[in-house]
Amino acid sequence: MRSKVNIVVIPMCSKRLPEDNFEYLLAQMEQLVIDEPTLICLPEAWLAFGRDGKESLAMSKQADKWLKQIAVVCRNKGVWMAAGTIPVYDAEERYFAASCLFNDEGRLVTTYNKIHLFDANVADSAKHYRESEFTQPGRDIEVVDSPFGRLGLSVCYDVRFPGLYQVHREQGADILLVPSAFTTVTGEAHWLPLLQARAIENQCFVIAAAQVGKHENGRETYGHSVIISPWGEVLEDSELSLQPIQRRIDLSEIDKIRAAMPVAMHNRFKSNYI
Repeated sequence: MRSKVNIVVIPMCSKRLPEDNFEYLLAQMEQLVIDEPTLICLPEAWLAFGRDGKESLAMSKQADKWLKQIAVVCRNKGVWMAAGTIPVYDAEERYFAASCLFNDEGRLVTTYNKIHLFDANVADSAKHYRESEFTQPGRDIEVVDSPFGRLGLSVCYDVRFPGLYQVHREQGADILLVPSAFTTVTGEAHWLPLLQARAIENQCFVIAAAQVGKHENGRETYGHSVIISPWGEVLEDSELSLQPIQRRIDLSEIDKIRAAMPVAMHNRFKSNYI
């Protein structure tokens, strides 16, 4: 019988400068009461929500400095951290949107580079989004062991591509991580339906830390950081609040649901990644 594990999700309304956002994270961490193994989940672009790709590119060249500081926080607090995304410099003036997972010793366990890039027109103040202008798409799928079960890493726009999460499930994922910065327009229409669908069809918990509110860079994000059960039930929802949400989720619930309805066994459209 698998045990319950503690999950904390910290919504953010990130500013442009990493110093401001890191200070905010430290303040939030100080308010948490942590007395058991805990996974802290942060949103996409939590460290720096720049005005444009050029600003994020400049920040990406300082990534090592911030990765070291995140490691110190995890080690000092004794927590695992799914650190949303930060820009990490690649080459030829491009960067990865890197989702970094740290353990409670401060070791970088794995990095997932966002595969699907948001190039879209949206009826909001920004109008046009072109992540591919400066962001290098990732290629590797990351599913890793942890004290919280096997974690499948993804980022924001990835959630619209169910094939990625089918691979996560085939590789044994228990929890799907979806740090995001959804626009208010797309969030109102699609955020919860997409997350619930990924939970239901893969019979996994979904943890989605989200940006929320009006940002210094002019963007407006939808919020609603959530923890969703393998049955698709929204267990926790931050709505438009910046208050962290916390839940002790029961991993044995996954086994019960999969035993009662073995959809993975019935699936006749397997991926080519195994």
